[in-house]
Amino acid sequence: MTKKKDIEVLRVTHLRGPNIWTYRPVIEAWLDIGELENFPSNLLPGLYERLTAILPGLIIHRCGVGEHGGFLERLRDGTYAGHILEHVVLELQNLAGMKTGFGKTRQIGENTGLYKMAFRTRQEQVGRAALAAGRDLLMAMIEDRPYDLAATVIDLTDLVESVCLGPSTANIVDAATVRKIPSIRLTDGNLVQLGHGARQRRIWTAETEDTSAIAEGIASDKDLTKSLLASCGVPVPEGELVTSAEAAWEAAQDIGVPVVVKPYDGNHGRGVSLNLMTEADVTAAYALAARKGDSKSVIVERFIAGNEHRLLVVGKRLIAAAAGESLWVTGNGKSNIIELVDDQINTDPRRGTTEDSPLNALAPEHGAEIILELERQGMTAYSVPQDGQKVLIQPNGNVAFDVTDKVHPQVAAMATLAARVVGLDIAGIDVVAADISRPLEEQGGAIIEVNASPGLLAHLKPASGEPRNVGEAIVDHLFAQDESGRMPIVGITGKHGATMASRLIAWLLQISGKKVGLSCADGLFVNGRLLPRDGFTDWETGERLLLNKNVEAGVFEASARMILTEGLAYDKCAVGVVTDVSDFEDVAEFHIASLDKLYGVLRTQVDVILPSGVAVLNAADAQVVDMADLCDGEVIFYGVDEHLAAIAQHRQDGKRVVFQRADRIVLAQGYDDAASLPLSPLVPPEAVLAAIAAGWALGLTPELIGAGLRTFEANPKRTHH
Repeated sequence: MTKKKDIEVLRVTHLRGPNIWTYRPVIEAWLDIGELENFPSNLLPGLYERLTAILPGLIIHRCGVGEHGGFLERLRDGTYAGHILEHVVLELQNLAGMKTGFGKTRQIGENTGLYKMAFRTRQEQVGRAALAAGRDLLMAMIEDRPYDLAATVIDLTDLVESVCLGPSTANIVDAATVRKIPSIRLTDGNLVQLGHGARQRRIWTAETEDTSAIAEGIASDKDLTKSLLASCGVPVPEGELVTSAEAAWEAAQDIGVPVVVKPYDGNHGRGVSLNLMTEADVTAAYALAARKGDSKSVIVERFIAGNEHRLLVVGKRLIAAAAGESLWVTGNGKSNIIELVDDQINTDPRRGTTEDSPLNALAPEHGAEIILELERQGMTAYSVPQDGQKVLIQPNGNVAFDVTDKVHPQVAAMATLAARVVGLDIAGIDVVAADISRPLEEQGGAIIEVNASPGLLAHLKPASGEPRNVGEAIVDHLFAQDESGRMPIVGITGKHGATMASRLIAWLLQISGKKVGLSCADGLFVNGRLLPRDGFTDWETGERLLLNKNVEAGVFEASARMILTEGLAYDKCAVGVVTDVSDFEDVAEFHIASLDKLYGVLRTQVDVILPSGVAVLNAADAQVVDMADLCDGEVIFYGVDEHLAAIAQHRQDGKRVVFQRADRIVLAQGYDDAASLPLSPLVPPEAVLAAIAAGWALGLTPELIGAGLRTFEANPKRTHH
């Protein structure tokens, strides 16, 4: 069978943790480009022009050339289909609103037409969909067929919106990433864990694990909130709770018109009617509010003139403030209200129906509040106002104009007090005031609501004014400046003695007083107790330790196979141990055909060591010794023989080593022996040396390490609980 000019995707793997390509999750695809192996891009007439016409954004791809336009230079000079596909897939993800930039393509063997291609993706489903679409697009360009890019981008964008983190949560996660705090998404929704094990904190959009259910309950009870605020001297509008339209009008007369009518348990402004003057208005507004709320109870309160403002309080600080505006249309004598709204309000580019739009598009024929507002002016959505007639469409809302720098200090103090009175750590405080830069008492302004789980988008993407880094404030509220959310993690890879060494390291950490999670070839353990694996993969088993709030330190053994099929379970480690580079035949099916190729896999363990961390390397394996240069932190060499070249050189440089001398184990810094411990007869000496070096790297004392060696059971009796 003759090969065709085609791109066949042979295998697709989602590497969920650090891997042979990069520190972050990627999708790895194995490609067979068939006859295209003989046709680089410069031998495919018109491909350059067609591809740059359909994907003009490719111009900013730097590629191996390392500069703006780098990829296009390669495309013009001649590059292969696998490499082109990598850039097409990245560009499709960018067009769908999921920004990514990393990709690599490597040939497997000589002139085989087989390639491994990896590209960064923030979400597996989106990455897989972009890969399939990218292949179709590239083949259409190679074969000079039309391709419907717009439809593809719409599909991918919809997928991004449905499966990726929402913009508010993503902003918080990005802020954590800037501070090098790791994050793990816990659901398909917006529940995210920041940090690992016992040091983690959880967020759910704008709620944190410090957000109390009692405070949320108070905030959703508008009447209770008001009475608590009033008792603490916070200005609130007086009002009454009613359960019938007649009682609503009586209350309105008691309070004095104009009044506001709103659901007792509403939120996000649903079912709220403002500035009501007549019995008919109040009756209609009561019916709307009773329908929009969960209960039949409705609040009638004094109407406060002024604009609505949303003040965001995080912890004890005011972080951001946004102001609303009322919306009007002007008649032309020809168009009805729906047409005027579409023409004068919805054409604003900031308005839309997706989460990314700072302002909502309006539909006067469907919005109950708008219908009521029009009725009060004697109109419906289909009325045609006279030329020049101004019609109020929405008295308030659209709180999307940044005014953070204008807020009067006394107003800020009132907002933070209101959040504390209700008990919320993150709160949206609704304030009505004519001028937010003056104290509320001066102008008859008031705090009208305190909201749990406030929307953050108005502050992140205001319709005007400066965006506020809300995520940073929330992360700073959850983690002190010196906290990283990380627990000590030891990663260990290699073929010989790695499992025994990982068990011994876990034991040393355990007797130092920490609750220790261990994921190794023998199973999953927490403080020595074996937990069921329940069909989890190696990666998922490791992640379970990171999710466990009881775990204060983790030890993870990773095989070459796990690194190739899933990646490491954690992003960074404090100590990375490599015992040996041997037996590449075990992973031959991944086209790992030499020790050099295996070195490229196992070096991942050293690549992820934190700058404050330590690599623990076997001085007797030349390829492991070569990994020392890859480590961002310190290196400790270990070996049975103190005369090994790497150990001798390390001692000369005044650095730390662990070796065997007669029947003792010596811990030395340079030529100074820091400690000497008796050799344990039960465990292979290399595994013991690796574990001792790791314990020393973690700051454990020689006395404690010695006690650990004496009490370690090499073959424990298995206990299941």
